Amino acid sequence: MDVDKLKLKKILRELESVRGRHTELVTYYIPAGSDFNKASEFIGQEIALTRNVKNKTVRKNVLGALEKITQELKLYKSLPENGFAIFCGNVSKDEGKTDIRLYIITPPDKVGIKLYRCDQKFETEPLKEFMKEKASYGVICLDKSSADIAVIYGKRVTILKHMTSLVPGKTRAGGQSSVRYSRVRENLLISFLQKIAATARELLEKEDIKGIILSGPGPIKEKFQKESYLLKSLADKVIGIVDTSDTDKPGIRETLERGRDLIKETEFVKEQDLLKDFFVKLSQGKGEVVYGAVDTFSIINENKAEIVLVSEEFDDMDKIEDLCEQMGIQMEIISMSSQEGVEFKNLGGIGAILRYV
Repeated sequence: MDVDKLKLKKILRELESVRGRHTELVTYYIPAGSDFNKASEFIGQEIALTRNVKNKTVRKNVLGALEKITQELKLYKSLPENGFAIFCGNVSKDEGKTDIRLYIITPPDKVGIKLYRCDQKFETEPLKEFMKEKASYGVICLDKSSADIAVIYGKRVTILKHMTSLVPGKTRAGGQSSVRYSRVRENLLISFLQKIAATARELLEKEDIKGIILSGPGPIKEKFQKESYLLKSLADKVIGIVDTSDTDKPGIRETLERGRDLIKETEFVKEQDLLKDFFVKLSQGKGEVVYGAVDTFSIINENKAEIVLVSEEFDDMDKIEDLCEQMGIQMEIISMSSQEGVEFKNLGGIGAILRYV
């Protein structure tokens, strides 16, 4: 997870903890490409309407929020490329006290919705969409006995479907019965490959994937591609074929290891490379890395860390995030989706690669 998304995650937690006493919390999403002057003028129109609100407290707090938004927008000459997500309102938990706080966010991706709302809570669902990991690559790992369809989401690999076939093994029997057996076997194989293609269409066509890797033991994967079982829109995305010794989870893992050059720009591979570097340095015993909370916090406070690695299951995430941000040190969240990620968690779930030794 990059720094922008780490910050966004923290802001989301804060926004979702706020509750207004009345419908006085303002949410305003300005889509990418909007006319910035019109978007600013809209707030002025809402100010005029709000002056007519009968409830004195609501009127005061909403006007306070809108005026704060107006003053903030004046500091910008134009709308950022991705648009704005704006949240403003009285966040005070004490009755009768006013604490108008403004959150103005430029999201990591383009805002695609125009929304203005006054409510007892901030509308954060559109902002949460930016936190969802998007699919990058698909994997179809198959042989005559089984098949698996998986997708890489950020640093995670998810097997969407596991299928088994009714295709029997080859027979050594001779004569007419052998010919008939081979015909039945071939028909069952064709049906299975058609089923794989149909399932891939159902699962992968809705994902905005960049490419697909075909893999598996034996020649079935080549047959699958050569005989055009895949829908053309998916077949055009096939970026490579990888030999593996198995299907199922071991086959998917082997596909990603052997096909890493095909997907080298993914967050999954980047995390694997970072962990490999960490464990190699650890095994060399030259003091280039530390692990465990005590040693890692010490290295951070001494400003000797180049990169801090933190397991997604580390207990004191907020503290380490704040400290790394304060010290200007790069921080990487390590997922539990790989064996290396699990091993890192078992080391204590936190460590650092030193800037110098």
